[in-house]
Amino acid sequence: MKLEGNFLPAEWVPQSGVQLAWPDAQTDWCGILDEVVPVYEQIARAILEREKLLIVCRNKSDLPDFLKEKHEGLLIYEMPVNDTWARDHAALTIIEKSEPVLLNFRFNGWGMKFAACHDNQINGNLYRQAAFHPGIPMADYSYFTFEGGAIESNNEGCLLTTSECLLSKNRNEHLSKSEVEFFLKSSFHAEKVLWLDHGFLAGDDTDSHIDTLARFCSPDTIAYVKCDDQSDLHFEALQKMEQQLRELTDQNGKPFKLVPLPFPDAIYDEDGERLPATYANFLIINGAVLFPVYGVKQDDEAVNIIQSLFPDREIIPVNSVPLIKQHGSIHCISMQFPEGIL
Repeated sequence: MKLEGNFLPAEWVPQSGVQLAWPDAQTDWCGILDEVVPVYEQIARAILEREKLLIVCRNKSDLPDFLKEKHEGLLIYEMPVNDTWARDHAALTIIEKSEPVLLNFRFNGWGMKFAACHDNQINGNLYRQAAFHPGIPMADYSYFTFEGGAIESNNEGCLLTTSECLLSKNRNEHLSKSEVEFFLKSSFHAEKVLWLDHGFLAGDDTDSHIDTLARFCSPDTIAYVKCDDQSDLHFEALQKMEQQLRELTDQNGKPFKLVPLPFPDAIYDEDGERLPATYANFLIINGAVLFPVYGVKQDDEAVNIIQSLFPDREIIPVNSVPLIKQHGSIHCISMQFPEGIL
C-alpha cells in the first residue's frame, strides 16, 4: 500500500511492525515481573503472528525462552533503558511527499516526573544500529517535548489531543496554545487540530494522554470513555469531554460519529490508590486489535463494541490489570510503524 501525500498515518493503515521495550528487574516492573511478563508474552506472540516485532531490551538474557528462538520478523536490540513505555519515547512516522519520515522528539518522563535519560536515546540508537529500512530519514525534533500517546490521527488531516497534556508545565511551557497548534500542523502536515479541555483518569501520570480517553477508529469515528455513575469522581469531567466531542468537526466541517466505551469498575492497588483502567488504550495491528480487559463486568460489552468498530479484525482480549499497576496499558507500551519502516 502506497501512502500518498503529507500526513500522520492512522494506526489502522497496514503496518510493518510494532516496537516494545521489555520489562526487567531494573525497571519499575521489578516487583511484579511474574505478573507482567506473561502479558508482554501474549502481546509479543500476537504481533509476531501478523507482523514484525522490534524489541528493545537491556539484555537478551532477560527475554523469555520463546523470544530467544529464531522467529521471522523478530528484531532485538540491546541498549540501556529507563522503563518500557514505548508509545511515548519511540519515533513517530509521518508521510511527507508520499515517503516515510521518522520524527525523533524529546521525551522527558512526562514533564520530568520520572527519569528518561536512557529512553530519550533509544530512537537514535536504533537508527544508528539500522533497525529501520535503509534510506528512511529520522528528523531531529529534540527541541520539542512530545509523546506518542498525546496525539491521535484520523488519517485525513485531523489530529486529536488534550490541552491538559500539551500545554502542561515542564514540557513546552514557553509556547502558547496557538504556537503548539502551529507546530503540530506543520510537523504532522495536519489541516486541523482538535483540542479536548476536559477528561482525566485517576492514577494517570501522563497529564491526560488522548489515548486513555478518546481514539479514532476510522476517519469519521471516535470511540471515547463515558462515565454514567454520578458518584464517580470522573463523572463531571467526562461529561464535559463528551459534550466537547459532540461539538468537534472533521477537516470537512462534518461532525464525528461518537461511540461511547463503558467505564470499568474502579480498580485499586494494594495501597488503595485508584488505577487508570480504560478501554480506550487498545492497539490496532494487522488483522487484529489487542484490547485491554480488567476482569470486571464491563469487559464483554467493551469487547463487543470494539468488534463492531473493527468487524474485519480479530479482537484479542489482554488482561491489563498488571499493566495498570504501573499506570498504563497496551497502547502505552507499544508503538506501531507503517509498512516499509522496519
